[in-house]
Amino acid sequence: MDAAAKLYPFTLVCRPENLAPKPHCTFLPSSTTVRSLAVRCAKRSGKQRYPSEKKQLRKVNRSMRQSDIKNREVGFWRLSKLGVPVHKDPGKDFIGVSPPLLEAIAKVLEFPVAAMLPEEAFNVVRKSFDARKVLKEAKFVYTVDMDVKKILNLEPRTWDFIARLEPKLGVVEYLSKEETPTDLFNILHESKYIHDEVVEKNSCETSNSTFHKVLLSKRPKIIVVGSGPSGLFASLVLGELGAEVTLIERGQPVEQRGRDIGALVVRRILHEESNFCFGEGGAGTWSDGKLVTRIGRNSRSVQAVVKTFVQFGAPSNILINGKPHLGTDRLIPLLRNFRHHLKELGVDIKFGTKLKDLIVENCKVVGVRVCDASENSDDGNHELFCDGVVLAVGHSARDVYQMLLQHDIELVPKDFAVGLRIEHPQELINRIQYSALANQVRNGRGRVPVADYRLVKYINLDNYRANGLEDPTHSCYSFCMCPGGQVVLTSTNPLELCINGMSFSRRASKWANSALVVTVSSNDFDRSHGPLAVLTLCFQREFERRAAIMGGGNFVVPVQTVPDFLANKLSETSLPPSSYRMGVRASNLHELFPSHITEALQHSILMFNKELPGFISKDALLHGVETRTSSPVQICRHIDTYESTTLKGLYPVGEGAGYAGGIVSAAVDGMYCGFAVAKTLGLCQGDIESLLGKAQKNTGFVN
Repeated sequence: MDAAAKLYPFTLVCRPENLAPKPHCTFLPSSTTVRSLAVRCAKRSGKQRYPSEKKQLRKVNRSMRQSDIKNREVGFWRLSKLGVPVHKDPGKDFIGVSPPLLEAIAKVLEFPVAAMLPEEAFNVVRKSFDARKVLKEAKFVYTVDMDVKKILNLEPRTWDFIARLEPKLGVVEYLSKEETPTDLFNILHESKYIHDEVVEKNSCETSNSTFHKVLLSKRPKIIVVGSGPSGLFASLVLGELGAEVTLIERGQPVEQRGRDIGALVVRRILHEESNFCFGEGGAGTWSDGKLVTRIGRNSRSVQAVVKTFVQFGAPSNILINGKPHLGTDRLIPLLRNFRHHLKELGVDIKFGTKLKDLIVENCKVVGVRVCDASENSDDGNHELFCDGVVLAVGHSARDVYQMLLQHDIELVPKDFAVGLRIEHPQELINRIQYSALANQVRNGRGRVPVADYRLVKYINLDNYRANGLEDPTHSCYSFCMCPGGQVVLTSTNPLELCINGMSFSRRASKWANSALVVTVSSNDFDRSHGPLAVLTLCFQREFERRAAIMGGGNFVVPVQTVPDFLANKLSETSLPPSSYRMGVRASNLHELFPSHITEALQHSILMFNKELPGFISKDALLHGVETRTSSPVQICRHIDTYESTTLKGLYPVGEGAGYAGGIVSAAVDGMYCGFAVAKTLGLCQGDIESLLGKAQKNTGFVN
């Protein structure tokens, strides 16, 4: 037995030419030795720093103090880490300047009378809630910009105190001008047009100059496949820059999609092309609507995306909240406004239209074959021709991966994660996180936000290293934590079962749920049985089929209490209530996954309970199965042009292409791709990164 076969407690046998669930895609048990698992803690957090880090921080602060601020009577000072005790603050929904916040500002300025500071001179940039146990009391933490000119006009006696201010990295910083979020619409509308004849004459001079639009005599045709965040933002940019855009979406607009989801939940009728995964807005529409991202909350590109959401109807507090989220109820009208704007630009939106194939001539995409996605339709395929295709499908569009493989387009496997979704009573999580403050939550309407958590542990499979494998370490972490939410079905096939979490804007449900998942890498597969990209897709599908069988069919979800899962048993006692509305069934979830994934989950839950005492509870219920945390493959593309490395004219983008992981990062990727395609087709000139910053690379990888 080779090393890869020893690593996995089964062997995957799958024919690459067919991804459909067939009898030939099976898992054959193999003998394995007992493994010892060591659990290592996550990276350092809080105020702990190594001596070398402290030395470097002191060096940076000294250089900042020595920097010459030419005129202290103008500009802005950014004051960060301003703490206001929770009992003094007006509450999570207040984003203005309160008297307690003025007291915190006065303390930094060493100004004796906080009440004399004018509120008008301060602008709240960020507000977050900090309830860590290491603090004496919970507090709201603010970042505030102080307008020097305005405060001196309103209260001249502050001059002596402002003149003594010294920069300190991350706490007190001087800004020569106010840093306001970049507005995507302003960039597009304020950029000047130049005619294509001018570009031809001055191509050498304009290629690297300030960003501007080009007015072409003939509009290029672009087809965007998928109306998730990446597809919508690519369509927005290309439409604004003058392309003739056709947006095709296999699902339905949010109004009809909502009715289809209602039919699924109430009457168990699954529309395979219009459900929790497919339809306008993508899978994130019927999810928690989180706007947190790993690619830099303060980056200009992220701010441009978030401000665009505000333009389309999102509340302005998402620009300030430390953990912004929208919820399904706010995403639906936002998407409706987005759609209306695209139509005003002339974008042709075709709902219920499914991509069947690419039309390729001389190694270049020249169009697509599409069909009516309705289940009872007998319409044949028809062709749409174009100058380029932006492929913005989600990671559940497995038929698209199959089609790409038939065209020999390069797909590479990437790390992803699988596991279970755990659900607790929200009141329990509130008590664990907030202690005495738990009564201030009040179903999302109280002074403090509904409690959540974020957990991660690294599992070291010691005997795997002895087998000569490259990386014996796997991580187990919480994913898509939905406070005040519910567990929902995200299956796109009646023979498969997978779930996710969702919540509305108030997060008023009495349950809290989160995925607990273990990373899976390419080292976990026996490569002798086919291309890795195919094996990873079959891997996901196999466990979704197993979960469906465990649940007994009809979309009933297999569940197990946490104590039973840890003890590898199934008790005869009644199950705690679940938010999942289509029924649950007590099952042996500890037998669902390979033993090393089950053991990693079990050991991690034990460690999570040390961080959150009470996490292991008779009221905690595990649901199976969570498999679609991210795309298991990446469609290779060029870094600068976003064009496929294999096929010209194809631009893979977003979460399904393996370059994003969430609403915001997918939108950012689509936005940059839109500009890259426009530049390739001559619709714009110059460097968009000078306005939006450099694009983040490989954001779809599991951290």
